[in-house]
Amino acid sequence: MFLLSQVPDHQVAGHEARDGKLGPLVDDLGCFYKPLQDDDRGSKELAFYTKFSSMPEITSHIRRFFPTFHGVQTLAASDGSGPRPHLVLQDVVFGRVNPSVVDIKIGSRTWYPQASEDYVNRCLKKDRETTSLLLGFRISGLKIYGGDRSGFWKPEKKVVQSFTLQDVRFVLRKFVSCNLETPDSVTDPDCSFASAVYGGTGGILSQLLELKEWFEDQTMFHFNSCSVLMVYEKESVLRGETSGAEVKLIDFAHVTEGDGVIDHNFLGGLCSLIKFISDIVNDTEKCWN
Repeated sequence: MFLLSQVPDHQVAGHEARDGKLGPLVDDLGCFYKPLQDDDRGSKELAFYTKFSSMPEITSHIRRFFPTFHGVQTLAASDGSGPRPHLVLQDVVFGRVNPSVVDIKIGSRTWYPQASEDYVNRCLKKDRETTSLLLGFRISGLKIYGGDRSGFWKPEKKVVQSFTLQDVRFVLRKFVSCNLETPDSVTDPDCSFASAVYGGTGGILSQLLELKEWFEDQTMFHFNSCSVLMVYEKESVLRGETSGAEVKLIDFAHVTEGDGVIDHNFLGGLCSLIKFISDIVNDTEKCWN
């Protein structure tokens, strides 16, 4: 019999199941239970997972960038409102002890074409006030492990929402740095794990480039307001093992049909993120040469 925890330990963005609020749950078998929302967002995300998981044209090397879908299960909601259907998904951080995680919302435009005027205006406001419009992506949440003494650096939501271009560059460097014993310090990140986490044949940069190649061709879907989740484990690198670096796409409540058109909004943001990470890898390689 599996056990549900009250809240995922390593969730960095979205609604959390705390203080009587509705949010996701996890079990001890590697499943993530995401409650279906009452409006059409829940039904749309379920429809996407159902369709995507059954499409033979989605190859295994692309399918691995998406959480595995295990169907729907009715569970007691975390807010005490009673039974509610939940998407049963792969828990991306399952089995990792102290994972560093960053959630990056992709696209300079986060609204979808069929959205109401009010929703579009709210998205436009947030896109302009964050780095979405400027960079084609914004950091939605993060949690970086600094070590036994310092623990995790997880800035408050309001701090993350105020990130500037310089802050984004700083965070992406800090994500792969060793000098984090004072995680909230402004010390210039050393990027000592950049080659192990971002670089290499199986690193995050290589994975993002694989996704880019797919998005340059795929016209089945437009991934409005979706996120790239980047995960790795610092202790593995320190032991001389592989970092376990992994990229996943998450949040599909606003996916729409592609109708034969390339998703330039997502592709543009993805290319921008790739440029930021490539610069970090290249700068680090120069320092070591």
